[in-house]
Amino acid sequence: MLPPDITRAETLEKAHGRIETRRIAVSAEVVEHLEWPGAAQVARIWRERRIGDTVSTEVAYFVTSLPASKAGADRLLALVRAHWGIENRLHHVRDLSMDEDRCRVRAGGRVLASIRNLSLSLIRARGLSVREARENFREDRAETSPS
Repeated sequence: MLPPDITRAETLEKAHGRIETRRIAVSAEVVEHLEWPGAAQVARIWRERRIGDTVSTEVAYFVTSLPASKAGADRLLALVRAHWGIENRLHHVRDLSMDEDRCRVRAGGRVLASIRNLSLSLIRARGLSVREARENFREDRAETSPS
């Protein structure tokens, strides 16, 4: 039996040769049975990605402290999508361009992450892609003598 307060939302995006459908179901009914301080709602997100004839699906569950009055199903779906946008735009880029996941520095890791974020911000502010910046700044131009 479904909780009586369940709300739903759905998005459909067509881009980059794929169709992505996201559906969310949200409820606060079950929260009283959780031993999770601050929990206000639980949700299930179902994602389907179609690329040509290939279909992949994924289901994720999460708990949020945002009450339904501040974040209904539509807003929660947008917030989750925005989170992955940050993940893809920042963390994934840091890992690919700066090999961050292989870094074994333990003390000062936050400082290094901040420096990486700053460098990405400066690169983007100049209107360059990370790949272009790496190519442009690969050599130390200060050591080259003028011809």
